[in-house]
Amino acid sequence: STVPYFPSISRTQVLALAAFIMAAQFTLVKQPGTGGVTLDIVEIRSGNDVVLVNLHGATLVSWKSNGEELIYVSSKAIHDNVKAIRGGIPLVFPKFGPWALGPNHGFARIMKWTFESNGDGPQGAFAKFTLRDTEYSRGIWNHSFLLTFTVTLAPGTLATALTVENTGSTEFSFETLLHTYFRVPDCARTTVSGLEGLPYVDKLRDAATFHEERELVSFPAPIDSVYIGALQPHKITRVGASRDRQPGDHSSVLTTTDILLTKGNLPDTVVWNPYEKRARELGDIEPSEYKNFVCVEAGAVSAPVVLPPGQAWHGGQELVVSHSS
Repeated sequence: STVPYFPSISRTQVLALAAFIMAAQFTLVKQPGTGGVTLDIVEIRSGNDVVLVNLHGATLVSWKSNGEELIYVSSKAIHDNVKAIRGGIPLVFPKFGPWALGPNHGFARIMKWTFESNGDGPQGAFAKFTLRDTEYSRGIWNHSFLLTFTVTLAPGTLATALTVENTGSTEFSFETLLHTYFRVPDCARTTVSGLEGLPYVDKLRDAATFHEERELVSFPAPIDSVYIGALQPHKITRVGASRDRQPGDHSSVLTTTDILLTKGNLPDTVVWNPYEKRARELGDIEPSEYKNFVCVEAGAVSAPVVLPPGQAWHGGQELVVSHSS
């Protein structure tokens, strides 16, 4: 039967939604960091899914879906509330890559954000984090702004969205990126779809531009490529705890986890893995751990976004888990 006044919603759906809302939980916890500092972590629970967001950079540092960790954070990451966290989903703003004015990838990922609000909506449990310009940020980039990062969690689905508001009196331009590190058992066996036919800048070949001919982009060697106009969803295969089938596995056992990444207003995709030599040079990645992650990064980086005073820009991604045998 249906619910009065809402004929398209069945009672079963209402009960399921009510159970989901009751299961949603939000907790602000303190965790020890590097060198004796204390980390402020927001924990979001929805059913059997759990997300952790560090207020340093509003960096999402964990997503467990039914106990399976899908996000990589380096075992050598420095959690000192100063340095950018190596792994998770760092927020790049207002500059992608090296920046003559300030830190690489901008300052948003190394500033402390505010846990603004939380609640339950039609798409899931959500938490909002905000960052405003400060004396520090204006000393680097003299603009007034408000960033709002929204994390929405439902069973098997994680959405992350960024809103940039120009709160000043002059326009500014920016680049931004969700620098997602996906946890994988072996990067050489992971593939990414949705990039065939696109132009890309290969930063490992003197930033020359090529056209992608592969249907599935793989990781047999170091890669650092910016795909321009990547509007199609990306299927990222063999993530999390994916494994080969074993002789004793029942036919119903699902051994492979994939993630479908869908973007909104983020026209570019960066694909990155440093492999062992570059990982050793970076210093905050255990060299052998290059095998355990791939970065597929939704962003607006090939051309700056121009934002007039009083206007807002929105962009985001949705990650959906699927399992197969």
